[in-house]
Amino acid sequence: MNIWLAIGLTVVGCYAVKLVGLLVPAGVLERPLVRRLAALLPVALLAALTAQQAFADGRTLVLDARAAGLVAAAVALLLRAPFLLVVAAAVLVTAGVRALGG
Repeated sequence: MNIWLAIGLTVVGCYAVKLVGLLVPAGVLERPLVRRLAALLPVALLAALTAQQAFADGRTLVLDARAAGLVAAAVALLLRAPFLLVVAAAVLVTAGVRALGG
């Protein structure tokens, strides 16, 4: 029963956040600080999620095949590779390190 309560509260919370976003006056959204924040916030959240998934295992720091794949993706991005090539490089390096026992 607790899980359904959590799901229900999450649904209500998501709907409330979406409703609040629709009720914000247009003048507030045109402010330079709000525009800059709206542009940078998704990037920061994605970077934090990527770091947490690549380097954490519960409450401990882990450097394993995931970190090697992330480094390979970063190198591919620095070389301005297309997105699919970046993903392929990360997958291949991660699989290779895991196959070698890392």
